[in-house]
Amino acid sequence: MTTVQSDTQTDVLAIDLEAEVARISASLRGYLTRARRKGAVVALSGGIDSSVVAALCVAALGKERVFGLHMPERDSSEDTLAFSTLVSDSLGIDSVVEDITPVLEAVRCYERRDDAIRMVCPDYGPDHKSKIVLPSVVESESLRLYSVVVQAPDGTTTRHRLTTESYLGIVAATNFKQRARRMTEYYHADRLNYVVTGTPNRLEYDQGFFVKLGDGAADVKPIAHLYKTQVYALADFLGVPEEVRTRPSTTDTYSLPQSQEEFYFSLPWNLMDLCLHGKNTGTPIEQVAEATGLTTAQVERVYGDIDQKRKTTAYLHLPPQLVEPVEEIG
Repeated sequence: MTTVQSDTQTDVLAIDLEAEVARISASLRGYLTRARRKGAVVALSGGIDSSVVAALCVAALGKERVFGLHMPERDSSEDTLAFSTLVSDSLGIDSVVEDITPVLEAVRCYERRDDAIRMVCPDYGPDHKSKIVLPSVVESESLRLYSVVVQAPDGTTTRHRLTTESYLGIVAATNFKQRARRMTEYYHADRLNYVVTGTPNRLEYDQGFFVKLGDGAADVKPIAHLYKTQVYALADFLGVPEEVRTRPSTTDTYSLPQSQEEFYFSLPWNLMDLCLHGKNTGTPIEQVAEATGLTTAQVERVYGDIDQKRKTTAYLHLPPQLVEPVEEIG
């Protein structure tokens, strides 16, 4: 049995990697048979999750039945395309680059976002850069409210508290990015008679860290049951390039570099894994605190944040609402 050693003394997140790859592979092949599709499309971001999903698809279907998409845009990191290409080359799969900037410009994504930022930062212009951030949940019990960090052309950085209207405007505009990518993925899936794969890990799936009908839309989500620690272990087992495995997690959505932690999650992913696992399994808070190096009060605040996100993002998981079931379809 090949297992991953977690960062805790109890190895609570250890899994049989070989058996897990076999289980996911069987599930993928079974779905394609039922759906009468020939292969899988994977959007490659150069991050760990999409890289592991691509490697799992190759393990399940063979490289000739996996198609990769590189979809950078104007705000993407300069090294995003290099990392995603490294993955497709290492797997030996066919892939294409689809720059989605023209689509985003056509729907006024950047313009709408900039208008929303100017509600709290009137001098913001096209030559500025920005990201939105949350305060740490473990450092304070105060209400967590978003701010926008703005960098002027001269490098000066300022921070502005977002109003509800400006926050929603920024999010609504940037969600175009995920929806434009999914639209492109389904074009290629339809063209090839393939399925579209989703790439959320368990943290993202549980906490609603995805866009409805954007990266939340997919035919299969092969790693949604796996904690990120387990995803990293699979990456090593499947031979995902080391450069990708050691790359810091990022949203790659805003023009300034932005970690997932400062944008959404309470803690770095390895600690969030332990907190979420502890909450899910009913592990005593004292044990979770010891494993994470947090105080019990901090763990309780993280648990509260987990519950709040589950409540506010529950609708993302809901299918379209029908007035009554259509029994003939089942």
